[in-house]
Amino acid sequence: MSSRETNRLDRRSLILMPLALAACGFTPAFGPGGPAEGLMGRVRVDDPSSKDAFDLVERLEERLGRPQAAAYDLGYSITTQPVGVGITPESAITRYNLTGAVEWKLTDRATAAVLASGRVESFTSWAATGSTVAGLAAEEDAHRRLMHLLADQIVQRLIAASAGFAR
Repeated sequence: MSSRETNRLDRRSLILMPLALAACGFTPAFGPGGPAEGLMGRVRVDDPSSKDAFDLVERLEERLGRPQAAAYDLGYSITTQPVGVGITPESAITRYNLTGAVEWKLTDRATAAVLASGRVESFTSWAATGSTVAGLAAEEDAHRRLMHLLADQIVQRLIAASAGFAR
């Protein structure tokens, strides 16, 4: 098969893919009639009390929208722990892993019923080599990246659970 024939097949597949997805009942999660449509702009996340919490809330609001008519409250508890993983023969730590977890709970504002809850965990890393300022900036960036990872996991869990409660 020539590369020209391969390109034609790729284009043909690209054109037919939306039709195949529509035929199988695929609808975007946040699209009209999607299972998570009722979450957009309706989840009020607890106010942040730390830099990590601020980054988590910021990312959740990026993904779910700022609450306009909040129907749900999302509470959370964050834990993080840096762990030295790269150690030189002189016992200097050159690399850290930052592990983190968020316990979260979504409640209905009208009934106070818990609609979904769970725990998400992840980790990220940073290098501790270079100047003190560079090390602190790398650590701060690792915290921000970890909070974004954890927020994205929470949103995925909310989307999965939303078919049972979102209105």
